[in-house]
Amino acid sequence: MTEPRRPEPGAPGILRRPHGRRKLWTLSAALVGVLLVGTLTLQNTMADDSKSSVAVDPKCKPTELLEPRCGAWFGAYVRHEKPDLEEKVLAYEKRIDRKLDIVYAYHDMSTDGLEGQLLTDQEKRVGKDRMLLLSWESKWWGGTPQQQPKWPQISSGALDRTVIDVQAKRIKEYGKPVFLSFDLEMDTRTPAEGTPAQYVAAYRHIHDRFRALGVTNVVWTWIITGYSGHNKLFPQLYPGDRYVDWVGYNQYNYYRCHDAPWMTFEQTQKTAHAWIRKNISGTKPLMLSEFGTADDPSKPSAQAGWYKEVPRVVKELDGVKAALQWNWRDPGPHCDLSLARDASWKSLKKAVSDPYFNQPRP
Repeated sequence: MTEPRRPEPGAPGILRRPHGRRKLWTLSAALVGVLLVGTLTLQNTMADDSKSSVAVDPKCKPTELLEPRCGAWFGAYVRHEKPDLEEKVLAYEKRIDRKLDIVYAYHDMSTDGLEGQLLTDQEKRVGKDRMLLLSWESKWWGGTPQQQPKWPQISSGALDRTVIDVQAKRIKEYGKPVFLSFDLEMDTRTPAEGTPAQYVAAYRHIHDRFRALGVTNVVWTWIITGYSGHNKLFPQLYPGDRYVDWVGYNQYNYYRCHDAPWMTFEQTQKTAHAWIRKNISGTKPLMLSEFGTADDPSKPSAQAGWYKEVPRVVKELDGVKAALQWNWRDPGPHCDLSLARDASWKSLKKAVSDPYFNQPRP
């Protein structure tokens, strides 16, 4: 099992965290033009929304909690500075020849600027035909020690007027369902930042405050590392089934980043999956909220081979309904987890063209 990633304060943009057709010549030119336009439109639609029969099957319509009924979503964290999110997402999508289902973005709890603004204008544009996963951190990146939000402070309601209510209103006005995660990988933050009970109280307060304010378009997503050394902590940190819609975990093949042996995609995912299914929830939809692998310079084909496994393994993981590739780095030497070469991009492109990852979006 891989070691947990340690959060590192900082803006998410910089990521200071562990964190066709034949025609009859007798047709008029005008009619030919109309037919061509219709064909191109159909081709573009198919290219964008999947060629699979699953994708057009009415029974595969996702649930209100954004759970795909027939397969799984594919998403990614794409490195960006907040004002260029759309540009970077489009560039990533061009490389894999498909649209992302879910785009991952990070925010703190500051009260000025884009970092603390859930749903920036860029995120709203990207979210028009994609889903958003917003990771909300109890941090003030760049703030003073006194400005750092604390779990007891959140649960007491002290930040309701200045932080919680402001962002709840923004999400409510957005209207579309969004995945929202509060303090992902909180298992790496205790006891330094508080007790499990204090985290649970803070999480529940945010959830209940949103509900009291009439915010019904949040899909509550609880994300842990999945690191087996924290297994005793996870049940203490779980807010409860009433407060959680999806459970996510972040597991990687760190390799030289943590001086660890090379692990296949299957090896990184199955142990944590089995433990969560047995000890946290046997029914909640699961999300591989961050997955990826380091590169092996001594074996250039290794990273491509690693991504080739993804469709097969995800299909074998009961309840996994979303998988998000982490295309950036972690702090430290040899910790670049992004796609390192063209062969890796081609492998991921083929993997996510699988019909299983091409479901009708809401």
